[in-house]
Amino acid sequence: MKKLISLLLIIVLLISAFCSCAQQYSDPTAKIKTLKSDDKYRNFYEIFVGSFNDSNNDGVGDINGIIEKLDYLNDGNPKTDNDLGIDGIWLTPIMPSDSYHKYDVRNYFAIDEQFGTMKDFDNLVKQCHERGIKLIIDMVLNHSSNTHPLFESACEQALKGDLDHDAKYYEIARYDTDPGDAYTAIGNGYYYESNFSPHMPEWNIFERRTRKYFAKIADFWLNGHSVDGFRLDATKYYNCHHGDGKEFLKWYYGECKKLKPDVYVVGENWTGNSEICEMYSSGTDSFFAFGFADSTGGFVNAVRNHNGVGLISSVAKFEKNSKRENENRINCYFLSNHDQKRSANYLKTVGIKGTKMAAALYMLMPGNPYIYYGEEIGLSQNASADDDEYKREPMIWDKNNLPDIIVNGKTSAEESQAPFGGVKQQEKNEKSLLSFYKRIIKIKNQNPEIARGEIFEIKTGDNEIVEYYTEYKGSKIYVIHNLNDSEEKNVRLPEKLRLRGDLVASNTKEIDKHPAVSEKALILPPYSTAVLKK
Repeated sequence: MKKLISLLLIIVLLISAFCSCAQQYSDPTAKIKTLKSDDKYRNFYEIFVGSFNDSNNDGVGDINGIIEKLDYLNDGNPKTDNDLGIDGIWLTPIMPSDSYHKYDVRNYFAIDEQFGTMKDFDNLVKQCHERGIKLIIDMVLNHSSNTHPLFESACEQALKGDLDHDAKYYEIARYDTDPGDAYTAIGNGYYYESNFSPHMPEWNIFERRTRKYFAKIADFWLNGHSVDGFRLDATKYYNCHHGDGKEFLKWYYGECKKLKPDVYVVGENWTGNSEICEMYSSGTDSFFAFGFADSTGGFVNAVRNHNGVGLISSVAKFEKNSKRENENRINCYFLSNHDQKRSANYLKTVGIKGTKMAAALYMLMPGNPYIYYGEEIGLSQNASADDDEYKREPMIWDKNNLPDIIVNGKTSAEESQAPFGGVKQQEKNEKSLLSFYKRIIKIKNQNPEIARGEIFEIKTGDNEIVEYYTEYKGSKIYVIHNLNDSEEKNVRLPEKLRLRGDLVASNTKEIDKHPAVSEKALILPPYSTAVLKK
């Protein structure tokens, strides 16, 4: 009997101790002001317009559909925690085009009628700016549609042997033999360069008249319709036999700055880190860090292998080398985009907790993170198909009410594409992936040093610990991740620090144990992150 009473007493004490610990947790973000960005550093969200939200039930996402969901992205009030906290949006091409993806533009001065009107677009820009959101649009300058009026005129002239007028706008030349797969025949021995498709003829970006035309386009959107900048498609192909792509980028960025001094430009250069760093000599604000993205990139490998040492060393080197080329560069880290398989597909093996850790890793790096729409809810794609359409499937707002959007006649939303639930389901769950993303962005917006600071690696001797600090204007923020999914870690801190934010990558059934600081020691639970400051 005495043993039973003693056992019951021990259980009561343990329960009391547990309850006491649970009550002692105080959210470190609660009393910290969330700041609005007033510079080019942003948390960006990529929207493939035709797949995001359909406002008129015609089976295609549209501009008014984006407006309907702006409060989800950012309600304009930094004090609320209901929205995602996005303050930058990138729209994939919105100009008239013959394709569903719109990367073959036939008119650079209009909105594709599938997406709405210019009035709709102007309303979107206005509402974004009222919420503190910067809006950038895809600008496709490497190629146009083969139905673009200038190209049709160029072909007519080339067939007559005239290469001195409109034909100069494009990469058109006469060849004695077939120049290869990257070219398409016009006739009479004349060919045009078409790296992506015969439907996408390459502009001659080193021709004076082409550049004058491009400057006119930039002015139309920057000043005529108040966009904040551009995402430049396929900058890798700016290098050609006519000249250096970096020279073109320097010219174009300079023209945009003349038109809008605070313009923001990010380039797609799908190459290695060294080539991306070289591109920064053009002065362009940003390039996507492709070397760290996708299923084989540094962020996913770090989570899969529970080893973040190689990741932080690579990031620090990339940051240093890119800064050498451009003092003001803003690197852009991401997991996936519209050209890559959905990250939820290849993160399936590490589960919801591993998916959260991958998000914490890339979102808390310096620079501008880019979230591909749906990534924040773990949106997946048809695993058996690899066509681009399957990478651009509809956003799932409610798992019990799937959207009726068909992408290029191939895909529609399925319940299996939202394994963790749609937006509606996840908004009700404080441990959802969506809630995790909201908290990351909140922490970033409370600590501007994370995005803007120079990164410095801290070596701990433990491969499962990722530790670094970013320094901005003399202020340091420390970020420490535990990539072990089952063991708590004790980390010795370099100085006395206090928590500014924490992230615990638990599932819905687990009781959270939060990071704790004592003197110069940090207790870091499995799969968790601590953000600290002196």
